[in-house]
Amino acid sequence: MLSDIDIALRLLVACIFGGIIGYERQARRKSAGFRTHVLVCLGSCLIMTLSVNMYYSVQGNTNADPARLAAQVVSGIGFIGAGTIIKEGLTVRGLTTAASLWTVSGVGLTVGFGYFISASIATLLAFVTLTALTRLEARIACFNSFHLYIITVDTPGQIGKITSCIGHKGFSITDITVEDKPECKVALSLIIDPLGKNDRSDLIEQLRKLPGITTVEMN
Repeated sequence: MLSDIDIALRLLVACIFGGIIGYERQARRKSAGFRTHVLVCLGSCLIMTLSVNMYYSVQGNTNADPARLAAQVVSGIGFIGAGTIIKEGLTVRGLTTAASLWTVSGVGLTVGFGYFISASIATLLAFVTLTALTRLEARIACFNSFHLYIITVDTPGQIGKITSCIGHKGFSITDITVEDKPECKVALSLIIDPLGKNDRSDLIEQLRKLPGITTVEMN
């Protein structure tokens, strides 16, 4: 059976590992940051240590499975992860943060069972994935994505019509910035990612046909 000192040590290590991954998310100002990742890792570790001690306390008296309680963490963390996923028009945000929370819960379970080396390697790989691979992903996206600058009237539903037109033409919006302009107009700065080999000129033409749009420029 794990002693109180063993449990305290594992909880402390879980906080450190969760904090390493959470620091990266916090630095990028994600919805689930430093504290959330620390708490998820800490809670997962606590449940695993509880599972281990419960098993030792009833060993030989019943066929209790120490993995049953810990297994609920894997499915239960999905509720927290789902809360970080936000759909904004045609863009879905928060998938990476949800995945990092799921990974952190696994790290916490691993620490709780006493596999410190495995947990440290997983933490290192997760941190590298969130930092170095983010830059690589951005460079790959730059080869296909392009920038659209649109000035349109500021009327209810106008931005929705623009995003719908972009989606119907087979393009995805990866980022959008809205800036107020004089005379009840707004300027939209969009990063567009083609979902296939679609015609950009046709998209520009269709956008210019929408009522209320005065400027459509592609960079």
